[in-house]
Amino acid sequence: MGTVYAKERRGGPQMEEEEGTVSRTFSGNIKAKVQRIHIDGLARTKDDIVIAQVQDVFKAGTFKEVIEKSGNAKLKLERLGIFTGVGVFIDTSKGEQDDPDGFDITFNVKESRRITGSTHAQVGNNEGNLIVGVRMPNIFGRVETLATEYTHGSKHTTGYNVTFTKPFSKNLDKRFIVSGFKSSAEYLPSSYRDTERGIKMEINCCIWARKHSVRWEGVWRELACMTRTASFDVREQCGHSLKSSVKHIFTRDTRNETILPVKGYLVKLTQEAAGYTGGDVNFLKSEAELQLNKSLFWDWVLSVCLQGGVMKSMKESPTLIQDRFFLGGPTSVRGFNLRGLGPYSQGDSLGGEAYCAFGIHLYTPLPFRPGRGGFGDLFRTHFFINAGNLSNLNLAENNMQDHFNQLRETLRWSYGAGIVLRLGRFARFEINYCIPQTALATDSVNAGIQFGVGVNFL
Repeated sequence: MGTVYAKERRGGPQMEEEEGTVSRTFSGNIKAKVQRIHIDGLARTKDDIVIAQVQDVFKAGTFKEVIEKSGNAKLKLERLGIFTGVGVFIDTSKGEQDDPDGFDITFNVKESRRITGSTHAQVGNNEGNLIVGVRMPNIFGRVETLATEYTHGSKHTTGYNVTFTKPFSKNLDKRFIVSGFKSSAEYLPSSYRDTERGIKMEINCCIWARKHSVRWEGVWRELACMTRTASFDVREQCGHSLKSSVKHIFTRDTRNETILPVKGYLVKLTQEAAGYTGGDVNFLKSEAELQLNKSLFWDWVLSVCLQGGVMKSMKESPTLIQDRFFLGGPTSVRGFNLRGLGPYSQGDSLGGEAYCAFGIHLYTPLPFRPGRGGFGDLFRTHFFINAGNLSNLNLAENNMQDHFNQLRETLRWSYGAGIVLRLGRFARFEINYCIPQTALATDSVNAGIQFGVGVNFL
């Protein structure tokens, strides 16, 4: 096994050689042995962090493997998120006692600034946000990050948070995150404003390509009516509440991308228990999401999505409106307004304790493929069928089978077609013509043209 040499940044010009540059031409299958690895440009980053990312290069047995493993090490160094540039230089070993097939590898890194600022826009579910942030990467030399952000949304949403992130040892897939936050959001369909202040601690890890997140959250919440005409069911819940909950999120995602995938599947399971670690909010909550994507002929893609959730109050009092499920809208069951399905009171959406939703989609290229290979590839034609239902649980009067029958018998559904525009790799915009087929008298229906923008769609 060779030796890794970590060097501090020196004055003068940095090396500009690209990966794969060598002193003379070699065949990919010749024997090769990496004698030494040099890491130039380190200032505050600890040696053991970068050594763990490049150690695998010593296992190369041929020149081709040297190239491949050096490239993989370069990607690992970039993934740390603490370098603005990483270069690779490969040369033959020149020591008198070095192996004739020996090579020396030099990684030239440029560390990020101690403090960086950013201003950018972010698209949420039918809402745009302006985010101003300050970030301090690698503050202690072991890939720790301290970041603060202020968010202002287009729907009177504001918030700020301070987050500290620390990887466990040298494994970037295991991270500890602690953050303090304050947020305020208005929910016009339910006539209330929710202000939250709290702290969150989270551990993220990846086991066998499956992501796990375990989170504790303590939140002081204040609910206030937005209008004088708010329903009594909303008014009686106004005031303060203290929520302390533990949440586990399991994710298995094999999709080739998140916005318009053409293959792969997503499985996401969420369980939350509130009240067992303090606070005056008590409930158990479970939610599941499944998405399957299959590439067909002529660049057509079939996508199927299933969602469902159930929650139950652990006290005699009902669940609070902030914790319930809501359904309907351009990113949910299309053909209905935002929070348009489920229990209502005097025009206010109250949410429910159980829901199910289903979507089947057929994505096709635009007719005649205008702008193929360029701007035209950002658009897709979209045919869909959506269905869903939302209700409350009353286990004292009905058993679980009765509730499932109620959800099935009062199922709402709609269909339609439209155009989907990919907004980079972080969001998408839809314009659809929706035709609701089944709705209850209390539902808020939106037949015809409907616009939607966001990240997560049914």
